[in-house]
Amino acid sequence: MIIANKYLIPRGYTAIAIYPFIILRKKEYLGNTVLINHEKIHLHQQAELLWLFFFIWYVLEFLIRFIALCNRKTAYKNICFEKEAYAMEQNLEYLKARKMFSFLKFL
Repeated sequence: MIIANKYLIPRGYTAIAIYPFIILRKKEYLGNTVLINHEKIHLHQQAELLWLFFFIWYVLEFLIRFIALCNRKTAYKNICFEKEAYAMEQNLEYLKARKMFSFLKFL
């Protein structure tokens, strides 16, 4: 389910996936297939890790990378979940062939 609501998105973000929802900052983003695909990849990751474990892993990996890299944006871009989503967001057929736990290839 896709929701467009700028008040549900933290500042600086365009969209966020929280299973089973994709929340967009603006209605105009509904037509952005690459952005939607990126967020759908996150939904698959969250389902694989039973949601809670996804967010625990996400936060821990962010903290480790932030300590190592001393840069918030670089730490975010280097989280394995984000690396997979960014690498595959333009492949609109990716989720049809994606194997479970594919994010592990991006560690």
